[in-house]
Amino acid sequence: MTNRVVYPGTFDPITNGHKDLVERAAKMFDEVIVAVAASEKKGPLFDVERRVALAEECLAHLPNVRVTGFSKLLAFFCAEQNANILLRGLRAVSDFEYEFQLANMNRQLAPDLETVFLTPAEHLSYISSSLVREIALLGGDVVKFVPANVATALAQKYAERLQES
Repeated sequence: MTNRVVYPGTFDPITNGHKDLVERAAKMFDEVIVAVAASEKKGPLFDVERRVALAEECLAHLPNVRVTGFSKLLAFFCAEQNANILLRGLRAVSDFEYEFQLANMNRQLAPDLETVFLTPAEHLSYISSSLVREIALLGGDVVKFVPANVATALAQKYAERLQES
């Protein structure tokens, strides 16, 4: 049986913590699908196509990883992808309660879908996409928190916004 895992998120933007989890998952599972949620209600900085492209670029070295966007119920997406495992990251204890609730809901929606939790490397556990966006917005250096292509994309995006205002 092929173990196909879906790692969902908004990845707005993908961080070194996300990348760490994908790299470790790629060693554990036959195929990893990084599922970039459209999440229009969150008002993402980058559109889904750009977030997919950024993730594809920084994960291109992993032959068993595929990146795709989605905008439907995660349980339905996993079924379409023939995925039997859902991967979620836990940065801190504070993440657990929400993730536990999601795992139980997904179990109700898709009983054959198992949820697996991974924690990022300790030196990456404090990184979040929202903090990275805020640092970049205020002119801070995000190079140690995100892949180089993402740091460049953030700088360009905020430069464009400055020009527009």
